[in-house]
Amino acid sequence: MKQLKIAVIVGSLRKESFNRKMAVALTENAPEQLSFEFLEIGNLDLYSEDLDATPPQAWVEFRNKVKSFDGVLFVTPEYNRSFPGVLKNAIDVASRPWGQSVWGGKPAAIVSVTIGGLGAFGASNHLRQVLAFLGMPTMTQPEAYIGNATSLFDDNGRLNNDSTLDFVKSYMKAFAQWVETFVK
Repeated sequence: MKQLKIAVIVGSLRKESFNRKMAVALTENAPEQLSFEFLEIGNLDLYSEDLDATPPQAWVEFRNKVKSFDGVLFVTPEYNRSFPGVLKNAIDVASRPWGQSVWGGKPAAIVSVTIGGLGAFGASNHLRQVLAFLGMPTMTQPEAYIGNATSLFDDNGRLNNDSTLDFVKSYMKAFAQWVETFVK
């Protein structure tokens, strides 16, 4: 079985982010054929077409990294019924200049995490629309809207809710199968 390289992109920059904690739990409970690398997005200059001719080094490195992966796992909070600007900026940086997107064809999955009860549906839905435009086949089932995140982790940041852990394992199994569908 081929080892599949998966980029993990977390839409929250907060040090104690529940989204980052969930991303760690997802990667730790994934099938063995998936290997993960977290791609940091907080260091990317804001996208401006004026910089396309001589892009910042961080953009070049990020684009090259994204190219090297078989799939992408997005884990995002919800800000104002959408996903955070820092995540949109990372997506824009790697999709430009026009016609040179590095996202196309990469299978993806979205997990949204919030301290509220709704599970960040708005963020997931908006992100799914953007990924569809970029030509990223995005896993539709199972969906992952994880709410009440403050009750899911212990003092060490480890997932401590058995039903959520069971869901995480089944979700990552489905994601592995999803990526395998598209990787030749």
